Amino acid sequence: MTITERFNAAFVAGDRYKLYISGLGITLEIALFAAILGVVIGTILALMKLSTKEDGKPTVFYYIATVYVDIIRGTPSVLQLLIMWFIVMASSNNGILVASLSFGLNSAAYVSEIVRGGILAVDKGQMEAGRSLGLSKAQTMQYIVLPQAMKNVIPPLGNEFITLIKETAIVGYVSLADLTRVANQVASRTYDAFMPLIGAAVIYFVVIKILTLILGNIERRMRKSDNR
Repeated sequence: MTITERFNAAFVAGDRYKLYISGLGITLEIALFAAILGVVIGTILALMKLSTKEDGKPTVFYYIATVYVDIIRGTPSVLQLLIMWFIVMASSNNGILVASLSFGLNSAAYVSEIVRGGILAVDKGQMEAGRSLGLSKAQTMQYIVLPQAMKNVIPPLGNEFITLIKETAIVGYVSLADLTRVANQVASRTYDAFMPLIGAAVIYFVVIKILTLILGNIERRMRKSDNR
């Protein structure tokens, strides 16, 4: 078969290009929901890991968050996905929900370290200044420290979203027709793995390249605002 015939078989015949579009939609949907969940839970975990008693010793929340982060970071994401699908949510047939929860909980462990690092990068004098103004520790963290920390964590959070998009390639294990699984299905129908897999790789590359350019633009804008 010529390149043109192989391209036609992989993308045109039977409107197979629609399968790739649908697969990409599922990939982005899971990554987006997981990213939102990861940021919310990850921020909570970061604050838990930074919590201390009056004498400066870690609270019980610190240990809970530390154990959670260690377990998630110490086990494969594909194993976590299978546990969520076959054990935790075995009664659910909603693969997108299961995958979003699994990747969201996984991402939270990494986001927590990103947010914690961003908070620690803020000068300690900011907390002292807030307390001297009569704000509580929680209020100072909410209104003074966290807004400044966000400037430090937004770029790495964007990279975490890009990582999530690539990690969702394993959702085929729970029977979801994401971009990678669609490419495999087309390859099995056409008996030609080259064109479908290369096509999927190109789609991933284009999407991630666009996101990388957007993130780069955001970083440049943030640097300009810091220099004013």
